[in-house]
Amino acid sequence: MIPETRTIQQSIAVSWEFPVTFTHGLFDVQNPVLVQTLGRLHEHRRARALVFVDGHVAAARPNLVAEIAAYFSAHTAALELAGEVVVVPGGEAVKNDFSLVEGFMRLMLERHIDRQSFVVIVGGGAVMDAVGLAAALVHRGLRQVRVPTTVLGQNDAGVGVKNGVNYLGGKNAVGSFAPPFAVLNDFRFLITLPQRDWLCGVAEAWKVAIIRDTTFFDWLCDNANKFPARDAAAMEQLVFRCADEHLSHIRSNGDPFEYGRARPLDFGHWSAHKLELMSGFKISHGEAVASGVLLDSIYASYQGWITDEDLARIARGLKASGFPLWHDELDARDSAGEHLVFKGLRDFQEHLGGELTVTFPAGLGARHEVHEINLALMARAVEELRKMVLG
Repeated sequence: MIPETRTIQQSIAVSWEFPVTFTHGLFDVQNPVLVQTLGRLHEHRRARALVFVDGHVAAARPNLVAEIAAYFSAHTAALELAGEVVVVPGGEAVKNDFSLVEGFMRLMLERHIDRQSFVVIVGGGAVMDAVGLAAALVHRGLRQVRVPTTVLGQNDAGVGVKNGVNYLGGKNAVGSFAPPFAVLNDFRFLITLPQRDWLCGVAEAWKVAIIRDTTFFDWLCDNANKFPARDAAAMEQLVFRCADEHLSHIRSNGDPFEYGRARPLDFGHWSAHKLELMSGFKISHGEAVASGVLLDSIYASYQGWITDEDLARIARGLKASGFPLWHDELDARDSAGEHLVFKGLRDFQEHLGGELTVTFPAGLGARHEVHEINLALMARAVEELRKMVLG
């Protein structure tokens, strides 16, 4: 006789709230934002925090570590600094060495950071990824407060719910979904960025505007030349509007942890991630995304999903924003003559599982998902991109 089969159907709804605050001078002792943020649960005890700082940021602002220590000293009734501020390697290198993640975990345990304590991460997207992954693993998840210091961090990577490091040659192959406790965007950090990093997050603004918001797209077109000119007011508005678009998508799309097959906000990214890897990360993420967005926009115009005038506006805007839009890696071929960058489509599919799903614009301000790419047409788009940029 077959034993009876019984099932208990379990359904769990988890809500998560976190503020994304925009300020100037976060670590000025008169600025109350950090104190208010760490105390927002009103737990009637001092907030204990371990602070990590990106080495590139510390080099650009030599007094930063002292400023952080002074801030905590000025607010001892509300805050406690868990040992010295920790300066960590910055840039993509921190994501390429998993032993660094292990070191961060060890330090969190040695400093007795518990689930009621905080890990404050001050740095670019790579540092937030690596330290954030460590924090997500220790005690099954510590409270993370992100302080992004790059345009890309403040308007995209830092406001999301995921982190990851590179592993076995795969971009973000190991990671977790870990919504932050809070995100604190201090515009003052952006002022000292090198030009390349200043522009890096601008590509993400074009990406999200093309597929979500025609008003934002029009504004980008009208202001594109202000970004390479380092117009602070224009950049501050770009950061806020782009972050708002990303947060709106995460909040409303019904799939914040990417259980489905589509990643709509990764428009233009299937080739971008591959270009970064092929170049040994000599091509920055923003540069790769700018190229990927234009490449997929060309393909979309061939398919009739956007008009030729739409494409012309996208191309003019990206060029005016100061991006090098052609990279020789786009023309690298395998022994069969196929573009190596096309292997990024397979990587994209493997990351999400199931059938290939790639997002393209469906007219400006809207999007749709495609499950098959005409590689001959995409190869033609690569050639058009070359002509468009190099003449």
